[in-house]
Amino acid sequence: MMMCKQASLLQIRIPIKLFPDLLPLRPQKEKVVVVMGATGTGKSRLSVDLAAHFPAEVINADKMQVYRGLDIATNKITDDECDGVPHHLIGIADPGADFSAGDFVRTSSLAIKAIVGRGKLPIIAGGSNSFIEALVDDRNYEFRSRYDVCFLWVDVAMPVLERFVSDRVDRMVAAGMVEEVRKAYNPSFDYSKGIRRAIGVPEFDSFFRSEYSSSIDNETRSKLLESAINEVKMNTCTLACRQLKKIHRLRDVKGWKIHRIDATKAFEKHGKFSDHVWSELVSGPGSAIISEFVHKHSSTIFHATSAPERFAGSMIHKHSTSVSPAAGVSKRFAGSVTCKHSGSVFPTAGASEQFVGSVACKHSGSVFPAADESERFAGSVVCKHPSSIFPAADGSERFAGSGAVVAAVGR
Repeated sequence: MMMCKQASLLQIRIPIKLFPDLLPLRPQKEKVVVVMGATGTGKSRLSVDLAAHFPAEVINADKMQVYRGLDIATNKITDDECDGVPHHLIGIADPGADFSAGDFVRTSSLAIKAIVGRGKLPIIAGGSNSFIEALVDDRNYEFRSRYDVCFLWVDVAMPVLERFVSDRVDRMVAAGMVEEVRKAYNPSFDYSKGIRRAIGVPEFDSFFRSEYSSSIDNETRSKLLESAINEVKMNTCTLACRQLKKIHRLRDVKGWKIHRIDATKAFEKHGKFSDHVWSELVSGPGSAIISEFVHKHSSTIFHATSAPERFAGSMIHKHSTSVSPAAGVSKRFAGSVTCKHSGSVFPTAGASEQFVGSVACKHSGSVFPAADESERFAGSVVCKHPSSIFPAADGSERFAGSGAVVAAVGR
């Protein structure tokens, strides 16, 4: 007991200014990614691409896609396009109700918490910037206090985007959008509520009404249909402009740090070459940005899903609360691994739970002893300011070395 008190006295005598690392560490925030952009720029595609590199799940932030129904008109992502990546907040709301920004904050917060609890990266993707702003910049600053956020903005030059949007509307019509909206049509529709506000619904009102009138000929109906389709295209382009203005405001006025990714060249190409350009100029840079983001001051290490989940050779992770052992070498650290501010250091399983090689840990919350020889460390281990001191091999419960540095007891 006396030696424990002496240890405390020894730590008290150390001037904090000489050892700044003695200061307590702030709890690490969880990571959240937000993919922004105007309608039609490929936000969903990039989100799925990112999920192929990191264990992630996607949260929809499109205020029309949260409603059930009208999958074509609201351009919901298909099962094939999801490519097995879990998506949330799609088709969850009653089409006649008003799903507000407050509703989005509440439901998306629950989804984020659940995704983080599963050890995955939440990716919020959508063009409803008012929803995203309400979530991120809430009045009580709760979101920013809990999460680090990385914003990706997929941008496409407006003339190129306008041509793409026009073609996309034509594809939606060919896929059955008019028939889809016709089935849901009601002459007494209130277009100010719920999913009826979606572009592609009110534009067809005059055309559908003409179908109820025997005095309107087929030629007139065809012109009304053509006019409705053109109006959908124009309103979609107008929406894209509004979305861009909001993104500029969030970046330039509110000071959001937003990473802009120019996808214009990918939209100018076609077929497989377009996919190659997309990978090179959009998903590749996006993955690189997110990789740096999730590994910087991270409380969770997100391994690339395509890479072996093991430590090969020498790896360094800073400010990690956990370091996972290698999977392909008897769950032990191969080579040299340095972890700063690690919340826990895992012992090796294939060598009597000893540390193989050289491991240095600063501020380790716990140090695991070797299991075979009187709780000693094999190899060379140096721990600074541990929260618990393990006894020396001779049973003296003393500090080995000098000052605040506890040297390894074993040889």
